Amino acid sequence: MPLCLGIALASGAPLFSGIVSGVIGGILVGALSGSSTSVSGPAAGLTAVVAAQISTLGSFEAFLTVVVLAGIIQIFLGIFRAGFIAAFFPNSVIKGLLAAIGVILILKQIPHVVGHDPDPEGEMSFIQADHENTFTEIGRTLFDIHPGAALVGAISLLILILWERTRLKKLLIPAPLVVVVLGTAIASFLNRFGAPWGIEATHLVQVPTVGEGASWSSLITLPDYSQLASPAVYLAAITIAIVASLETLLNIEAVDKLDPHRRTTPANRELLAQGIGNVVAGAIGGLPMTSVVIRGSVNVQSGGRTKLATIIHGLLLAGCVLLIPTWLNKIPLAALAAILLLTGYKLASPKLVRQMWAEGRNQFFPFIITVVAIVVTDLLVGILIGLGVAILFILHSNFRRPLRRVVEKHVGGEVLRIELANQVSFLNRAVLERTLNDVPRGGHVLLDASRTDYIDPDVLDLIHDFRENAATAHGVELSLKGFREEYRIADKILFQDFTSREIQDALTPDIVIEALREGNKRFLSGEQLTRDLRRQVDLTSLSQHPMAVILSCIDSRTPAEMVFDVGLGDVFSVRIAGNVAKEKVFASMEFACAVAGAKLVLVLGHTSCGAVSAAVDLFEGTQTPEAATGCDHLSALVEYIQQSVDSRMRLTALAAGVDAKKAYVNDVARENVIRTVRVIRQNSKALHRLESEGRIKIIGGMYDLSSGAAELFEVK
Repeated sequence: MPLCLGIALASGAPLFSGIVSGVIGGILVGALSGSSTSVSGPAAGLTAVVAAQISTLGSFEAFLTVVVLAGIIQIFLGIFRAGFIAAFFPNSVIKGLLAAIGVILILKQIPHVVGHDPDPEGEMSFIQADHENTFTEIGRTLFDIHPGAALVGAISLLILILWERTRLKKLLIPAPLVVVVLGTAIASFLNRFGAPWGIEATHLVQVPTVGEGASWSSLITLPDYSQLASPAVYLAAITIAIVASLETLLNIEAVDKLDPHRRTTPANRELLAQGIGNVVAGAIGGLPMTSVVIRGSVNVQSGGRTKLATIIHGLLLAGCVLLIPTWLNKIPLAALAAILLLTGYKLASPKLVRQMWAEGRNQFFPFIITVVAIVVTDLLVGILIGLGVAILFILHSNFRRPLRRVVEKHVGGEVLRIELANQVSFLNRAVLERTLNDVPRGGHVLLDASRTDYIDPDVLDLIHDFRENAATAHGVELSLKGFREEYRIADKILFQDFTSREIQDALTPDIVIEALREGNKRFLSGEQLTRDLRRQVDLTSLSQHPMAVILSCIDSRTPAEMVFDVGLGDVFSVRIAGNVAKEKVFASMEFACAVAGAKLVLVLGHTSCGAVSAAVDLFEGTQTPEAATGCDHLSALVEYIQQSVDSRMRLTALAAGVDAKKAYVNDVARENVIRTVRVIRQNSKALHRLESEGRIKIIGGMYDLSSGAAELFEVK
């Protein structure tokens, strides 16, 4: 209520107009809005605009016509879904708005909490109507402390703080209500002692009252619709509608962030609700309204969880003003100021500042500049400054990193992959042009737009021109991927991203080993090569030219194609529990090398192998594998692996505990790999001959399940 009255006074409007908007904002807009926590009413951020328009139009009645027209404009904005702009407000600016409102509440309530009340509660602008500002007013407060009001303010703050930190918080009675009732009682008690402790009417709520013989309708002002012939009315209506809509969208974003249930308010529905509210408010003498952060934050912190809280607040406001205005005028402003001061501290908590600092300068500087700008100007100007700074940081970040350069080592050679940013503006043209021109003659470049939502036409022209002219002139092959159909740039991959006959012929065993090591490094870093799998399916459907055959375990966590980042057709994969090499395995590997042309045989074991662990557990045991597991064909596998078990080391490891056993199982797995390499050489004359001639190599490897790293090693 003091906010409603104070904003009306600061706007140069009748006091009752603020109450009208508060009631309509609570009941009507509260019912129509899709927000569960936002509270609407006359907005402090509109006071300067309202005061200027009332002065320009010459009468409050003419201004009410403006409010009705502004509401109609907002209704159309909601119908035509203009609320989408809310999605473009940066998070740093929204948090800056919340913190700034908190700082303003603290600074503006300090005078009121000690009884210095020359300015109304709704005065939130930095430059005040009395030519003072926020800071000079605090300076004057030091020489104008009212003992009685200061005592009420101090006791109110103490109660609010204790209520938060003690078991009192569990009581059903809200702390602000206790503060208001107790503050009123203390003020009445102090008035018995007279000056200087007595609290005069200037330090109390001042609700308009109706004299004897008069009715409440005498306080209501109606619009002057004859002003519809004046062009100034329409210009003012557009101004009010735009400013009120922007404030509403910003404020609902901010209040949604305070909602403990993280619900999202439908922006278009909110514009529609605000428009209807302003039409009704203007028609019966109310100020223009918006969703208000101060009201919403107090609502959330007081326990409001649904829109019913907003509606009841409007009903209580109307009921109290109509039925008990005399009692309301006994409430000390110091008690209400204490409630708002603590609300301000919660909004501008040091924790929020530390959080924004931790998120880096791109978040912190727009945040802190928004806070300062709102505090030293007003809400709208400060928000615009904050948005401008945030956009500059976004543009700077995008200008510095409009693309990402990655050199990929494919089997067919190196490819420079240029990954375009999510938004590629004309500011990025120079960086992209320089990067393309720096590609050496004979090089290959891939432009990847897979993660891009927008590309400026200037940048598209550059890509078209480079593809048609500069690439040929510079001897550069250009591949394209991820471009949308409307860009008129078809995807085209020109480099070899799989093993063809020509590439296979040029490979040596050492080159393949290095390729697998590089692939595992990419797997570990998450920087897998860019591949067109559909194209690989088509090109490998008629023939295959693998570079290696990999004998790995059936374990689901060891897919060789992923571990070594290879494409379709690049490797033959033989999988069997425990990397056991038997006759049929020899046949597969011989075919891969002697017929299909693979240059490497890799036996790949892994840590924490279940087959090896079972072989260790059943070694020299009384149970057979079949009896222990219920499986009918495990004996051959277990017996093969057990040939790598050292009985003395096994007993030592088992006696040392769980960790020692795990380490020993890994040692046995490694020894099993080494033995399998030797078994392959001894039992496959074809593979042994190819290795003797230097056409292939047979090596071992161990894959670490916990890290993802693959170690490749040669076996003598």
